[in-house]
Amino acid sequence: MANLFPIITIRSSKPGPEGLIIAGVHGDEYEPILAVRQLIVELRDKIGKGSLTLVPVVNKGAFLAGARLGLDGLDLARTCPGKKGGSITEKVAHEISKLIRKADFLIDMHTGGNLFEISPLAGYMLHPNSEVLETQRGMAEAFNLPIIWGTSPLLEGRTLSVARDENVPAIYTEYLGGGFHPKGTEDLVAGCKNVLAYFGMLPFVRRDSKVTLKIEDNQPGSGHLQEMYPAPEEGIFEAAVALGQLVRQNELLGYICDYSNEKKIEVFARQEGKVFLIRAVPMTKKGDALAGILSAGNEIL
Repeated sequence: MANLFPIITIRSSKPGPEGLIIAGVHGDEYEPILAVRQLIVELRDKIGKGSLTLVPVVNKGAFLAGARLGLDGLDLARTCPGKKGGSITEKVAHEISKLIRKADFLIDMHTGGNLFEISPLAGYMLHPNSEVLETQRGMAEAFNLPIIWGTSPLLEGRTLSVARDENVPAIYTEYLGGGFHPKGTEDLVAGCKNVLAYFGMLPFVRRDSKVTLKIEDNQPGSGHLQEMYPAPEEGIFEAAVALGQLVRQNELLGYICDYSNEKKIEVFARQEGKVFLIRAVPMTKKGDALAGILSAGNEIL
């Protein structure tokens, strides 16, 4: 089968880990795509040991459509491990899952795309294997974004689900969204290099830590961003809080108004914590995520 997505591998002459860095699982998340492209240029002949496989655009159809979903309407981040003979997204999921199973570690980079703004974070599943979990914690710390977030290992359909089942240490990143942010590309490139240094594949460069919050939440469903604060009705969403804001339980997060502005539904915080996700566009359908809060009770820093 011809490659469904571009694959670039940089090999060292010395044995070592086989790393995998991917972007463009969702087609409207551009900073990670540019970051991987930049890594391809910067890291040629620079890997000190092992090999590094880079996939700048996993979901080409979604990228060319400027959309989160594939051309068949499926979300690649809910379709892994896919099907060899399935629809286009299922085929892509099958091929990227094959790469993940062969890797010694995975970095999967995301943003909030067109619909959300998400505070920069590095996340991982709370893996039942303690060795894998500690490696993931080390990778997330090395990536050096402000938030580190460990969540339920029970979510399915994702690249991290495939990595979990194969005991491949894996992290994902989120970085803003709701528009293009050039600094995001810079920070993601630096983060990937930090993780490669963590595995001894690049020289270590001392940097001041940007980590300000560590959260681990093992509750079922934690980490599923699209299920946080679902809209009770369709309409126009007006946020009353900002990204990064600390909120109290029962504090107003925003309103959903009908199209004539005659009906207004208030949305309140269910817990105390930090707003790390906010809807970036007014349009909302019933069930769409409006906001996300990292609970103060789960902080480990």
